[in-house]
Amino acid sequence: MQGRLKQMAREQYGIEINAGPFGTNSLPALVGAKYAEAQGKGDAYHRAVMNAYWRHAQPIGEMQVLRELAISVGLDGDAFLGALEEETDYTAAVWADHQQAEEYGLQAVPALIFAGKYLVSGAQPYEVLKQVVERVREEMTAN
Repeated sequence: MQGRLKQMAREQYGIEINAGPFGTNSLPALVGAKYAEAQGKGDAYHRAVMNAYWRHAQPIGEMQVLRELAISVGLDGDAFLGALEEETDYTAAVWADHQQAEEYGLQAVPALIFAGKYLVSGAQPYEVLKQVVERVREEMTAN
């Protein structure tokens, strides 16, 4: 699987993938994302975590790794860890997202939902994504 994904990423997007450990518990990273969003650092944190896992094979389930990533995007490391170590609204928000994914029937990642009705599941070639975007644009223009 990772071999195919690496090849597709290289050929279609010019990206080299060096994925982190398979089966990583991503819940702490997801809770951290909710915290980062609340602090206005969501995009930077997301990029840092994705880069750490997919390009540098870092174990994003480990608190110290996440703390360092949070600090690298300008978050307070101790406050960040506090948000991860307790049941918070951030944790509840992640579980709400999980529930919504189940309602959509998502079973693979990545999964993208366009215009609230078109699901693209799993790693797909650029052309597939382009076709969906074009279809949504056509529908929006027609309305």
